[in-house]
Amino acid sequence: MLEYDDLTRQERAVWDAFPEGRLVDLRSGVPGEDDARQGQAWGPGRTVRAEVLAALLLGANPARPGAVAALRLTGARVAGALDLAGADIAQTVRLDSCRFEEPVGLRGCATRSIRLAECWIPGVDARLARIEGRLDLRGTTVDGDRFSLINTHISGELSLNEATLSTDDEWALFAGGLVMEGGVFCRGLTTRGGIRLLGAQLSGGLFMEGARLANPRGEALLADDATVSTLEMTDGFATTGAVRLRGAHVTSRLSVRGAALGSPGAALDLARAQVAELDFTPAVAPPGGVDLRSARVEVLRDNEVSRTAKLRLEGLAYTSLHADDAPPAGLGVRVGVARRIAWIRRSPGYSPQPYEQLAGWYRLIGHDDDARLVLLAKQRHRRGTLRPVARIWGHVFDAVVGYGYRPWRAGGWLMLLSLIGTTVFHAHSPTADKEGEGPEFSALAYTLDLLIPIGGFGQREAWHWDERGVMWLSYGLIAAGWLLTTAVVAGVTRSLNKN
Repeated sequence: MLEYDDLTRQERAVWDAFPEGRLVDLRSGVPGEDDARQGQAWGPGRTVRAEVLAALLLGANPARPGAVAALRLTGARVAGALDLAGADIAQTVRLDSCRFEEPVGLRGCATRSIRLAECWIPGVDARLARIEGRLDLRGTTVDGDRFSLINTHISGELSLNEATLSTDDEWALFAGGLVMEGGVFCRGLTTRGGIRLLGAQLSGGLFMEGARLANPRGEALLADDATVSTLEMTDGFATTGAVRLRGAHVTSRLSVRGAALGSPGAALDLARAQVAELDFTPAVAPPGGVDLRSARVEVLRDNEVSRTAKLRLEGLAYTSLHADDAPPAGLGVRVGVARRIAWIRRSPGYSPQPYEQLAGWYRLIGHDDDARLVLLAKQRHRRGTLRPVARIWGHVFDAVVGYGYRPWRAGGWLMLLSLIGTTVFHAHSPTADKEGEGPEFSALAYTLDLLIPIGGFGQREAWHWDERGVMWLSYGLIAAGWLLTTAVVAGVTRSLNKN
């Protein structure tokens, strides 16, 4: 039991100020001496025992009538462990620029707003806590043990702006199951160790502009199956380690605009994620690649930097697709299509779905020609996976009718072969099968008779050639005719099936 006479001068000042919520400021006012990171040099005149603070928050000196009690202390060295586990705290807590000798324990407590700004703390355990207000650690350094918010519920905001979280453990911030009604602000945050938000519910959004996360042991940010309204990893956001959001649900916007994801090991994993708007326009592409397999995106925006990354696009579905580096209107749309095809080709292996998805989007916006280009590219990519014989036929099919997406090529081949045959046959004299019978010889009609397998002009049955070279040309035209016909029929069938 604490006795008032046993308190030091500064502890009595805190004790007396608490019932009226007055501030006790122990700072020296000398530049450089009030930095909590250097607070190990602070002497007894700035030291307050943690048990005194705990006793006040647990009702040892109640509020006076007409006043609102609050713990407000600045520039103190807090000796001992401030352990409030399981406590029901009715007062707000504001401990600014303080240095704590031992971790702060808030496990399972119910409290109002807590502010620990510009402090130095060996660790914070707020598992299962319920905070009816804000949790503010802006500019604070948590160094040594992890910052734990497992299954914590915060009705206000969580501020880690310009804070530093450093631990030898894998996770600097362990917040699986965190429920936030307000936003999580981590602008300028620096970590040594990852941030774990597995299954978190962040209805107010997660804002990490300019944050720098480093976790040599694994993921820099792990938020699998989390629900977030807005996720901003922009303005120089950088990681050493992967950003993993598998199965996450971003109801509004996820942005990595201007992010520098070029550190070794950096990667972005959005497999199975659902995102309303994905702004994937980083300043540096992650060398570890981007996984968008089975993701669902309403609006996808990217740039050339993002398209040069190693991509996994199988199963990616999107409703709208935009490029920040879209070619000028004067260059036509073919440049954009070529870029999109190259984008798909960066994905390892062959998968038809990314081509079908892209072609479907082009059809949706009325660019049917572009859709056919994409589907032609799909067939050419697929050709590389076939056996040699099928691959050879694929080359022929491509050259003749472009896999059915370029049927006009068959007309070009027909005109070229007709010209060759007409020229050669006109320069030579055929032999009639039956003298005086059959139609008069016509080089053009004879050539068309050889090229068109069905029907005919009666020339092929009435005339033949004794010259070996011309005879082999006629055989070649017959084979070419069958090849053209087969390719055209196959191409038309493919187009009809697609429609």
